[in-house]
Amino acid sequence: MSLLTSTKTPTPQPNSLNAWVAAAEAALDAAGAAIRPHFRVGLSADDKSDESPVTVADRRAEEVLREHLLASFPDFGIIGEEFPAHRPDAKYTWVIDPIDGTRAFITGRTTFCTLLGLLEDGVPVLGFIDQPVTGERWIGGRGVPACFKGNFGGQIGTRQNITLAEAELSSTAPEMFTPEQAARFARLQVAAKRVYWGGDAYGYGLLALGQIDVVAECSLKLWDWAALAPVVEASGGVVTDWAGQPLRLGAAGDVLASANPALHTAALAALR
Repeated sequence: MSLLTSTKTPTPQPNSLNAWVAAAEAALDAAGAAIRPHFRVGLSADDKSDESPVTVADRRAEEVLREHLLASFPDFGIIGEEFPAHRPDAKYTWVIDPIDGTRAFITGRTTFCTLLGLLEDGVPVLGFIDQPVTGERWIGGRGVPACFKGNFGGQIGTRQNITLAEAELSSTAPEMFTPEQAARFARLQVAAKRVYWGGDAYGYGLLALGQIDVVAECSLKLWDWAALAPVVEASGGVVTDWAGQPLRLGAAGDVLASANPALHTAALAALR
């Protein structure tokens, strides 16, 4: 499949889009209210089976999101990080990461985010990136123009004329790469202007604002990327796996996001 082609799904109707966005924003507002009291209070964390940390804030935020979304859309499915899936084979499925970047959260950093995506037939079509402490929120998807709300400045839109040699590259942590993936990333790093480590999902929000130009990561779960792809794409960017294939339910978890199609092609070539 060509880099610039993707699996086509029906475009949701405007009335549905408005209802989806309004309900999602209300749910995110409620989840943020559940998260903020736990921030920078010396919260303890448990280790899950994959050794990633989880806190009471993660669990409560997901519970709140599920309650609100099920009340508004009882026929939709829900897949979340912390609790069992609800109707995961539904045509429309919400995907929740209540706190992406739990390590950042428990160490008092504001780079964690709440992620909410919507799948249509397994394909991400709507996404929300929410930072409940700083009050920043990114929205975008098919039929939903990219939007950024925040008090720290920034205009939505990726850098359309940037080349790989000029690009700001970002990734969360080198530990996410296997040795083979690390070697591939190293080639991309050499080709880019410079690399920054850290940031989790917040880096994709910065890409949507034109602050970062390429994000390359591996070992991501569905809830890590389902919200990110629609936001970045609505902002003018491109998101695929490392082979240039569109992301959808069942994808392996290697993600490449770039500010524009030509940059994405160059980044894929470096990774190969």
